[in-house]
Amino acid sequence: MDETMQAVVAHGPHDYRVQEVPVPVPGPGEVVIEVGACGICASDVKAYKGAPIYWGTETTKGFIEGPVIAGHEYAGRVVALGPGAAERHKVKVGDHVTAEQLIPCDECRFCKRGQYHMCVPHTIFGFKRWAHGGMAKYNLFPAGSIVHPIPDLLTAAEAAYIEPAACAWHAVERGNIQPGDVVVIGGAGNIGLCMVQIARLYDPATVVALATKDYRLDVARQVGADVTINVTKEDAVKRVLDLTEGYGCDVYVETSGQASGVQQALAMTRKLGTIVEFSVFKEPVLADWNVIGEQKELDIHGAHASPNAYEPVIDAMANRLIDVRPLLADAYPLGRFDDAIAAAMSGEVLKTLVIPT
Repeated sequence: MDETMQAVVAHGPHDYRVQEVPVPVPGPGEVVIEVGACGICASDVKAYKGAPIYWGTETTKGFIEGPVIAGHEYAGRVVALGPGAAERHKVKVGDHVTAEQLIPCDECRFCKRGQYHMCVPHTIFGFKRWAHGGMAKYNLFPAGSIVHPIPDLLTAAEAAYIEPAACAWHAVERGNIQPGDVVVIGGAGNIGLCMVQIARLYDPATVVALATKDYRLDVARQVGADVTINVTKEDAVKRVLDLTEGYGCDVYVETSGQASGVQQALAMTRKLGTIVEFSVFKEPVLADWNVIGEQKELDIHGAHASPNAYEPVIDAMANRLIDVRPLLADAYPLGRFDDAIAAAMSGEVLKTLVIPT
């Protein structure tokens, strides 16, 4: 391997630079992969735009600790192994692999209880400078990484989708969907469109997809939505109430990232129903807690990351129970990151990829 490589390095809001950096060298238990493709996530877009949750404010600390190589949706081929890494991770050079986006500390209360997605140090690739992300030719998995093999039938582009699909899997799982339920997926972006497909696996009566753009609803129907609603063109709450004899949906999964989506979920979900909140919001969102408690006695579940979801998602993708191919948009070489992030921010495409060279 070369001694240096190009990478997209996040320095601050609107300050993501394509620059030359050292190629990582694996230490004990560590794995180096050659990245096949890296997706641009909605969180990457929010971070690029300067959302306070990522970069902080004058009085708060943000989640990103840069400068750091960006990107957490990626996979690749093993090219180098540190001492003991082959045995630790059960991999060899040439294997197609990915690692879960979060590297557990294995020491905090949550890790010890198996709830590693709530790890207190919360090291996620592409956000912490000691866990650089996948927008580079090579990437290093630290010894504590959770590494998963990928079937060769999945392309590099599909493999980059494993992380968002795994997040979708966990969120839908949190909804406790029962056979015959009416399920609403509030937002038909990249993860929402995976949620549509995953919700179908629970044998619901109806899966409803909501979005603000018709092209996304077209894809939602293609991947399994029974009903699609453009919330800018019709009264989505009334439509769902009409579909359910006035009761409302049984399960609502919020993935729009818009404050209006929370109000919509509260209005649209039946009494004793379930709402799963997955989105990352750029600012706090107000909700009427009387609806949650006194009026409807709702179950409200948060959903974060993808605990124990990578293996079932990889299996589902390999068997085409989740098909991300209709969701893939353009792929850009790493040197054209500015064009890639502009495309992702446009809202006119689904999954934009960066291809390291």
